[in-house]
Amino acid sequence: MARQLESDKVLFAAVVVLVLFGTVMVFSASAVLAADRYGSSYYFLIRQVIWAGIGLAAMVAIMNVDYRRLARPPVIFTALAVQLILLVAVLFAGRSHNAHRWFHVGPATFQPAEFSKIALVIFLAYFLDLRREAVNDWKHTLAPIALVAGVSIALVLKEPDLGTSLALALIVAAMLFAAGLRLSYFAYGLLAATPMLYILTFHVAYRYKRLLAFLDPYADPLGKGFQIIQSTIAVGTGGIDGVGLMEGKQKLFFLPEPHTDFICAVIGEELGLVGAVAVVALFAVILWRGLRAAGSCSTEFGCLLATGLTVMVVGQGLVNISVVLGLMPTKGIPLPLISYGGSSLLMNLVAVGILLNITQHSS
Repeated sequence: MARQLESDKVLFAAVVVLVLFGTVMVFSASAVLAADRYGSSYYFLIRQVIWAGIGLAAMVAIMNVDYRRLARPPVIFTALAVQLILLVAVLFAGRSHNAHRWFHVGPATFQPAEFSKIALVIFLAYFLDLRREAVNDWKHTLAPIALVAGVSIALVLKEPDLGTSLALALIVAAMLFAAGLRLSYFAYGLLAATPMLYILTFHVAYRYKRLLAFLDPYADPLGKGFQIIQSTIAVGTGGIDGVGLMEGKQKLFFLPEPHTDFICAVIGEELGLVGAVAVVALFAVILWRGLRAAGSCSTEFGCLLATGLTVMVVGQGLVNISVVLGLMPTKGIPLPLISYGGSSLLMNLVAVGILLNITQHSS
């Protein structure tokens, strides 16, 4: 008798709780800002609810599609072609926040770099599965990966978006590590990337100022240090149990982007250490169940796919929380499944949908 397929209920529950919790926090963080800018406190909430509904529906639909169907050249190379076309096309789109990162379609926006993460994960899982007996072959394995990933990362850098570029590089590194790449190659890769990172950081004025602000935010408290100062004030004000939902003060035009990049600071202020630890615990659950699925998957493709998707979601969350706490320089990276943003929420839920399907086929 065939085994009945069941998804990981713990992973499913953790993700749904984060999405619902995120919707509440988006309203709390954005109500005053939305009323001031758009004349309605519900402006961001309504859009977030719509995207959450679409994303959850997509997650449920995808979790019922066998992930092994993704391991087909027409699927993989079509996805790669589409993401490359989108990454090039967005460079000719209108500027927003001094960058070419979004397509604007009426009231909706879409960020191609979010789709690139999933396309790259699927490609790497497929290609590394094909080359699993020769992962350390630099000519026939590493060079093609460097070409495909390098083009995607370079296009995202051109937008410019260093934070997402580093997120893509992290995904690539994690999947290569899971595939068994020798550690010496990571050292060579880091050595080769160091000059470029130096140029991108120290020879681009606003990034250099951000680095200085990270090292000493109070040297420019009303300029580049303003975000991190306001963020740490919010987190520190929250104490153990917070000042209460909707009662935060830093979101009242002190904390920049309180509903997107710095929503974790609002959580820390309003729900305190208890709320912040709960969020971290839910991401830890996703990490645990994602790596568990990878370790028990019956195929190498599924193992690598689960690893990449887990790192995609949890790694971005770790970076966002680190920025909010002042442990990393400021980056424009949202908190997955919680921050306001349609394309980020949708693509992360699609990633979880694939991951949930992988759990169905795990031993």
